[in-house]
Amino acid sequence: MKKRQNFFLIQAFLISFSLVIFSPVFAQEGKKLTYSMVYERSGPSLTQALPRIRGWADDEHYIISETNTDEKTNALKLFKVHFKSGKQTLLFDYSPIQKALPTGFNASSHIGMAGDYEGFLYANQGDLYFYSVKANKFKRLTATLGPENNPQLSPDGKRVAYTRDHDLFSFDIENGVEYQLTADGSDILYNGWASWVYYEEILGRGSRYRAFWWSPDSRKLAFLQFDDSPVPIFRITRARGQHGELENERYPKPGDPNPYVKLGVVSSAGGDIVWADVKEKADHYVAFPIWLPDSSRLTFQWMNREQDNIKIYTMDLDTGKKKEIYDETQSSWVDFFSGLYFFEDGSGFLLNSDKDGWSHNYYYDFEGNLIKRLTEGEWSASRPSLVDVKNKRIFFSGRKGEMTESQFFTVNLDGSGFKQLTKGAGSHRANISTGGSYYIDSFSSVTTVTKMDLYDTDGKHIKSLGNSRTALMDEYNLAKKELFTIPTEDGWDLPASWVLPADFDKSKKYPVIFSIYSGPGSGSVSNSPASLSHQYFAQEGIITIAVDHRGSGKFGKKGMALMHRNLGKWEMHDLIEAVKWLHKQPFIDKDKIGITGGSYGGYATCMALTYGADYFTHGYARSSVTAWELYDSVYTERYMDRPFENKDGYAFGSAMTHAKNLKGVLFMAHGEMDDNVHMQNTIHLITKLMDEGKQFGFMIYPNQRHGFGGKTRAHSNRHYVDFWFEHFLNR
Repeated sequence: MKKRQNFFLIQAFLISFSLVIFSPVFAQEGKKLTYSMVYERSGPSLTQALPRIRGWADDEHYIISETNTDEKTNALKLFKVHFKSGKQTLLFDYSPIQKALPTGFNASSHIGMAGDYEGFLYANQGDLYFYSVKANKFKRLTATLGPENNPQLSPDGKRVAYTRDHDLFSFDIENGVEYQLTADGSDILYNGWASWVYYEEILGRGSRYRAFWWSPDSRKLAFLQFDDSPVPIFRITRARGQHGELENERYPKPGDPNPYVKLGVVSSAGGDIVWADVKEKADHYVAFPIWLPDSSRLTFQWMNREQDNIKIYTMDLDTGKKKEIYDETQSSWVDFFSGLYFFEDGSGFLLNSDKDGWSHNYYYDFEGNLIKRLTEGEWSASRPSLVDVKNKRIFFSGRKGEMTESQFFTVNLDGSGFKQLTKGAGSHRANISTGGSYYIDSFSSVTTVTKMDLYDTDGKHIKSLGNSRTALMDEYNLAKKELFTIPTEDGWDLPASWVLPADFDKSKKYPVIFSIYSGPGSGSVSNSPASLSHQYFAQEGIITIAVDHRGSGKFGKKGMALMHRNLGKWEMHDLIEAVKWLHKQPFIDKDKIGITGGSYGGYATCMALTYGADYFTHGYARSSVTAWELYDSVYTERYMDRPFENKDGYAFGSAMTHAKNLKGVLFMAHGEMDDNVHMQNTIHLITKLMDEGKQFGFMIYPNQRHGFGGKTRAHSNRHYVDFWFEHFLNR
C-alpha cells in the first residue's frame, strides 16, 4: 500500500488506461460494448492513439517517436518537431544499432543513455552490455553468477553503478574495470538495496529497491545501508510443488523494530566510506539523499519514528558532519519531501509542504529562513514541474477553484505574477518546454476524451496535436458521467461522480456500486471521462458511483488530518452519508447497494459490509487490510501511531471488531504470495466470520502477489463481473 502520492492500482478489473470514453449525445439506438472489448482489449478500439511525445529537445522543439514499419529492423526513430512550423528533423535512428545488436536485444529498450545519444546501456539475462555510437562497438560489461540490480549510468556516461548480492559496485566502461565499493553485504545487511518497508512506503515501488545515487560530477555515490537484523520475519508459503515453498520476508508490523539505516558516501573508484553523522541504531527514518548541483555537499531527510517531525540536513563529504537547514513538525503526521529543488547559485531551495493545511510551494535559504512563500490559499499546489531560473519563475499543477479539476500555473520566485495558464473545466496535464516558453496540454473532462494541444505560456493556442476521439464512438450508445456533491449532516460537501445508463429512466430502480480506494489523500473523483468498465456496467443497468470523503485530499491536509489515529472512522461516516443520500433518490434500489475495492479499498469494503452493514448490501473486496496491526509499520504508524499508543483506534479500525454485524453478501479474494498486504489479513477476518456464524465467499489466487496478472487477472475480471451480474441482475 502506498502513500497518497503513489496509490495502489485499486482493481485489475477497473480498466481505465487511455481508453476512457463518454458521449454527450444520447443515441436512441446504438452498438453495445462487449466484455471482450472492455476486459480483454479485443475488438474495435473506440479511441485512437495520440502522438507519442517523449518530452522536449529544447525550448522550441518537442520530441516524437515513430516506428520504422517499412524496415526489417522495425526500429524506433526519434524526431525533433518545431513548435510552430511542425517541421520534423531526425534526432536519432535506432535502426543501425538494431542491426549491430545480437539477437534478443531491442535497440530502443536500453536502460540508460550516455550523453546526447552517444551510448546505450542494456541488460540481458542479468548481465550488462554497452553500445558506443561513436565507436560503433557493442561489448559485454559483466559476466557473473548473480544479477546486476538497478544499473545506473553516471551523469558523464563513463561508469555504471549497480548492486549485486547486497553490495554496491561501479564499472569503468572504457577500461573494463569493476570496482567493489562495499564488502559487507549479506542476507540481512544491504548496501544500496532498500529494506522492504523503505521500498514500499518511503522510496516507492518505482525505485525497484535502488538506494544509491550518483553525484552530478560522476565522482561519488551516496547510498543507504540497511540492517534488517532487528526486523521480524513474516513467512509466506507457496503451495507449489510436492512439498510447497517457504519465503521469509523481513516485514515490520506496527510497533515492531524497523531496520537500522545509515547513509554513506564513497568514491566511484572505491576507498573509504564517509558515513553521515546520524545515530546508527536510532529508531528513526533516513532517506532521499539529494546532491547539490555542484556536488559539493549532499542533502538528506530525517524523520522521527512518530512521523510528526521532519528535518533536512546537508552533509559534509569529508567528515560526515550534518547541518540542519529545515525543520517541520505537525500535530498529525509529516511526509517526506519529493522533488526538492536546490538552486545552482546556492541561494536556497524549493519545497512543497502541507504544513498550513494545504500543499503549497516555499522558497528557503540554506540557513532555514523563508525567502518567499510562492503559493497560498485553501487549494493544493503540486511541486514545480519546471524551475525557470533564467526568468525567475516556476510552473506547477494544482487544484484551485473546483477541487475535481487539475490546472496548470506559474508564479515568479518573488511571489508575484501568479497566473493560471490552462483554461477549461476538466483535467489538464501539462508538458512544459525546457525554457518555459511553451507547453503541451493533454486535456480531458466528463464530456471530452483526451486531446492534445500546444500553447505558449502567454496563453495563446498554437495548434492542435491530436484527439483520441474516433467516429466509431458515435456508433455506440454510451453512458453519461456526472459530477455533483453530496452534503453531510455536519456540513461537508463531498465530491461525487456517477455513470448513468444512456437510457436512464427515473421511473426505474437501479442498483449501485461504490468503486473506492478511500485511503488518506486518495481522492478518485475528477472531471475526466468514465472508464470503459464503468461504461460497461452502466449499459447493463448498474450505476457506478465514486465519493471522496473528507480525508481524501480534496479538502487538503486539513481534511486528511482528521483521519489521524482514526482510520476507518471518517471514510465509513462519509460513505454511509452518501448511501443515506442515495436512499432519497427514487430511482435507486435500496436493496442493491454494492461497494468494491482492492488493498485499502478492500479494507473499506470489508468495513462497509460489517460496520456499515445497515447501509451496504454487497461487497467485493480484494487484497484487503482487515486490521491495522497486521499491516506494515511505516504506513500504519503514520496515520495510527503504534498500537500501545492508540488501542481504541486500532480496535475500531479492525473489520474483526464489526464482523458480527455482517448481514449482506461479502466476497473476498487474495493472492497467496501477497508480500504487501499479507493474506493473513483475509484469513483473520474469515476466522472471525466463521466464529460469528456468518456466510461469505472467498477465492485464493495461487502464486499471486498484491496485483494479479495473466490468466489469473482474466479469471479475476470474469469472476468480478459475474458476481455483480448474478446478484444485481439475476443472471
